[in-house]
Amino acid sequence: MRHRTPPRPPDRRQLLLRAAAALVLPAGAPGAALAAAAAAPLPAIPDPSVLAAECVIPAKAGGGFALTCALARDALQAVRPQRPPLGQRFLPGGIGALAFDQIATGRIGGPGTLVAFSGGSLLNIAQGRFGPHPVSAVRWLALLGADYGVIAVHRDSPYRRLQDLVEVLRAKPGRIAFGAGGTVGSQDWVKAALLVRASGGDHKAMRFVAFEGGGDALNALQGRHVDVFCGDAAEAAQAVDAGAALRFLAVFSAERLGGALQGVPTAREQGIDIVWPTVRGVYLSADVPEPAVHAWTAAFEEAMKAPGYAQLLVRHSLYPFALTGPALARFVEAELDKYQKLATELGLRRWSRTGS
Repeated sequence: MRHRTPPRPPDRRQLLLRAAAALVLPAGAPGAALAAAAAAPLPAIPDPSVLAAECVIPAKAGGGFALTCALARDALQAVRPQRPPLGQRFLPGGIGALAFDQIATGRIGGPGTLVAFSGGSLLNIAQGRFGPHPVSAVRWLALLGADYGVIAVHRDSPYRRLQDLVEVLRAKPGRIAFGAGGTVGSQDWVKAALLVRASGGDHKAMRFVAFEGGGDALNALQGRHVDVFCGDAAEAAQAVDAGAALRFLAVFSAERLGGALQGVPTAREQGIDIVWPTVRGVYLSADVPEPAVHAWTAAFEEAMKAPGYAQLLVRHSLYPFALTGPALARFVEAELDKYQKLATELGLRRWSRTGS
């Protein structure tokens, strides 16, 4: 006796389409019409790069994340002049950890939500400091530019050269109070630790005052609550433009920078071999549909190739560094591996890094 294979039950998509057809087709409609409705293609996903959207700033005002979202807004507007300006939303907490958690858990997200990140975000992820979420919980969208570490003091500080600070750090590292965004293990802490070590001191003996973003740390320096700001060039340059009384002792770049920091010597040329670039970019939730990811990627690639983009980088005190797509994904993985090794070298506690 020949057995007949039972028919395969319709999947969820087919059921939804049949239900929709039943709502719009009159009773008794021919079976061919019903079949055509069920087989009809789904409507195209709208291009999110021309619709209202927001850029989440995962820190307080005045820091590098705010610069990143401002650059993203201005760059998109230049190539999509009819789109609504990209909204700016502050979501401080753990220097990016809260925003990462809310994206990973679905509390925020969707094609219209971009989140700013930096090399410091990758350093924290490499140590497991962004919670029990896999790296694959987000989609790295675009690197928009680069920043560099900087050492600054109050304009009236007794430290006039980097060597003045180095001599104190060599003898009594605990005498200097560093102020910066992030806690122990953050990228600003790491830059300070590398400086102390390069000076011949013990980085575990240094004093570090943590703030929720570079803006708060710079305000503390202005109030003389800390001795040294160990942050990023862009946020410090923006503070100077706003009237902050700073003196720059060094930049952590391979060559001298331009703009507001023109003439500031590198740490390397002053005998301290530290180069610390900080990449700045945006990511999306990993569950954003692929057509929407492609649309955003195309928009940012167009924006970063536009003739006026170089001037936008100058306006936001950033430097060229552009990556998207698979090249960006490979860069992130390489940075995570590098930062894991550095964390071990500095004796930082590392939580297990979840899957990528």
